[in-house]
Amino acid sequence: MTANETVLRGIPVSPGVVIGKAFLFDTASVHVPRRRIDPAEIESETERFMTALDKTQREIQDLRDGMTDEFEKRVMTSYISMLRDPDLIERTRLTIRNELINAEYAFSKYMDRLSRDLRDRGSDFFIERLSDIRDLAKRILGYLTGQGRESLANLPEEVIVVAHDLSPSDTALMNKEKVIGIATDIGGRTSHTAIMARSLEIPAVVALESVSESVETGDLLAIDGSMGYVYVNPNEETLARYRREQSLFFEHERDLESFLELPAVTRDGKAVELFANIEFSGESLSVKRHGASGIGLFRTEFLFMNREHPPSEEEQYRAYREVLEALPGYPVTIRTLDLGGDKFASAVRLAPELNPLLGARAIRFCLARPEIFRAQLRAILRASVHGDLHVMYPLISGIEELEQANEILEEERRALLAKGIPVKERIPVGVMIEVPSAAVIADQLARRADFFSIGTNDLVQYTLAVDRTGEHVSHLFDPLHPAVIRLIKLIIEAGHNAGIPVAMCGEMAGDSLVVAFLLGLGLDQFSVSPIVVPEIKKVIRSLSVADLVDVPSHVEKMGTLEEVHRYVDQLNKRLARKSETAAN
Repeated sequence: MTANETVLRGIPVSPGVVIGKAFLFDTASVHVPRRRIDPAEIESETERFMTALDKTQREIQDLRDGMTDEFEKRVMTSYISMLRDPDLIERTRLTIRNELINAEYAFSKYMDRLSRDLRDRGSDFFIERLSDIRDLAKRILGYLTGQGRESLANLPEEVIVVAHDLSPSDTALMNKEKVIGIATDIGGRTSHTAIMARSLEIPAVVALESVSESVETGDLLAIDGSMGYVYVNPNEETLARYRREQSLFFEHERDLESFLELPAVTRDGKAVELFANIEFSGESLSVKRHGASGIGLFRTEFLFMNREHPPSEEEQYRAYREVLEALPGYPVTIRTLDLGGDKFASAVRLAPELNPLLGARAIRFCLARPEIFRAQLRAILRASVHGDLHVMYPLISGIEELEQANEILEEERRALLAKGIPVKERIPVGVMIEVPSAAVIADQLARRADFFSIGTNDLVQYTLAVDRTGEHVSHLFDPLHPAVIRLIKLIIEAGHNAGIPVAMCGEMAGDSLVVAFLLGLGLDQFSVSPIVVPEIKKVIRSLSVADLVDVPSHVEKMGTLEEVHRYVDQLNKRLARKSETAAN
């Protein structure tokens, strides 16, 4: 490695390998001078502040009116709500008057305090929302100071955008045909940048900490959006390696295109249902484009984010109906609201908890806030007449929660029918198995559910007592831990004994290296990110279930992580050899 090459490691949020020139998008804070004012200037400074608010609001409204993405439009609506916040207006005006300082400095003081308050809350969600606060502040300060903003609208050539962060308004104006990669200092898997990059299938790495300080416009970058590496000014050896990686990735993508229209069927004829996970109604086209046979998980909590008030029943109904009508004949599983833990929504005030991952989250929150839960269930019931809708409850830990939720669902169904509002006569109701207690009594839950979906992200976390985002323990998070796979085996057996299908919608389901292992355990359905569907389908079509009959018996014999990993590796190698022999 030469002295000029720099290697950065962040969070991979959108897969792919790309090599290109950097475009440093300067999102640094606007310089805000402090200036003492005379009492006679108080009114004029206040008027200058209010004029900047008005101009910013008109700018945001114009941006929102030109957007088609519903998530981005909701973010812009939340910006407008912040601009109308009486606390923002009154505190800034009082600071101008009481401290006799200029409008931009008074406003900057307020926004700095608001940012600190959000940062002190410690949640990934609130930290990610800081980018919205900064974006709004820069717009207002730009009008007050006369300092303009850069734009990504007129990029002259294909570039990799490098920034501290990208706000929704930045990406709304971005010339998406010219952006081939994204690298940011901050962000997470649920940040706007990550969601947008996955939707556009642009390789992206976030949380690189210092990429915007390490890069200048025109630098050559190599981005690995699958592993989370960014090479700044790579040397010839690194460049050659990543060109090979890029070529292999493109070749792999072209190879997968041949599987888009094919069914997910094993070589010996077992049909496997391969579904997609989505966050927004607009992703329906991606589900079709990647060859999924339906939606196994519609994460509805994203409807509640970046807004001042929870979405109305009508708004939720329209979102669910939009997905169903976009995918006629496809099954669509809507998961009820899963808030709490590491997921928060600005529209819903959650009480602070010492350990939110063990607190009032998911179904517990819904049962504690029935007005929110009932509105969502009514929207789901009304949408059911527009397609093959299934409903699923998250984080069920016992029979009582399932029965309470079903009772509320039935009450709302009867109430709608009494008003003459049509509802589908039979809606399959499923349970997400995400905690050990649910896995242990899966035989009892299976008698009361129409299907199971294993949420491995939480199941692993709760079984191993490991915070998957914890800096010091995340390395212990492993879905192939013997305890986890025994629970998965137990859940699948309980579902099959009761005659119901068992799906998996966690990250484990999208790992091509464990597909054979999971099929051997008897998993019926995989639900993964749309972009992963073709690869999982290819693996399924290369296998024969007859070659996997010994998998369950081996699970009982393995007691260490090393044993499980070695077994899975040997299983894949044996199946690969057999597949090659059959092909020849």
